[in-house]
Amino acid sequence: MITRKQLRKQMERREMLKLSAAGALAGLAATLSPGQAFASTGSLRVALINGSPREKGCTFTALEVIAETLNGLGVESEFFWLGTKPLAGCIACDVCRRTGECALKDRVNEFTPVAERADGFIFGSPVHFAGSSGTIKSFMDRVFFSALCGKRDTFYLKPAAAVTAARRSGNVSAFDALNKHFTLMEMPVISSRYWNMVFGMTPEDVRRDVEGLQIMRVLARNMAWFLRCKQAAQAAGVPMPEREPRISLNFMR
Repeated sequence: MITRKQLRKQMERREMLKLSAAGALAGLAATLSPGQAFASTGSLRVALINGSPREKGCTFTALEVIAETLNGLGVESEFFWLGTKPLAGCIACDVCRRTGECALKDRVNEFTPVAERADGFIFGSPVHFAGSSGTIKSFMDRVFFSALCGKRDTFYLKPAAAVTAARRSGNVSAFDALNKHFTLMEMPVISSRYWNMVFGMTPEDVRRDVEGLQIMRVLARNMAWFLRCKQAAQAAGVPMPEREPRISLNFMR
């Protein structure tokens, strides 16, 4: 049972951490110039994954707006297009449990160095039959499963967001499915002021979706702000969350 003295010490430590974090944030704020939301105080990078078979289509157009906004805030962006080659789903071979990487040699393993140097992620997908593209679904399943089974912390506490592009409908169900990957991997999910979606049959249509483009810009600003806050917390010595061994059960036992 915790004593009053121990409780008081814990409370004092928490207050010290709050003050340290506040000081670090104030230091960052002091470097800002008028009209600029953030000044670059360290290299930060966001990986933008394009899950469309069209390299420069509607999904890319949404991601491009995000990249332009991030770059204006001093955050680097790196595009990663999945391409048009077939990308299989998980074949349940369990090789990743032994090697830490997927047994299928394709874009999944090619993404590993991109993921390791990224501080945040935005996964974009077109809407196919009210869901994400089959390519990005297979890609994300295998990327996250191999990292999980390989016990790699590539994605741990790195912020992420999903973006969808549709001609008319199906965005919400596709958006919801993509977000499930992030919460399984302990990744903070970054939001905008609406669900992250754009509408259009062509890139030109998307550029006329003024609300959708605003959603992309707000998403980028929120991502940049979160990354700066995380950077300030690390500089202030705020400890990472305590981690517990993973418990896995099924519904039969």
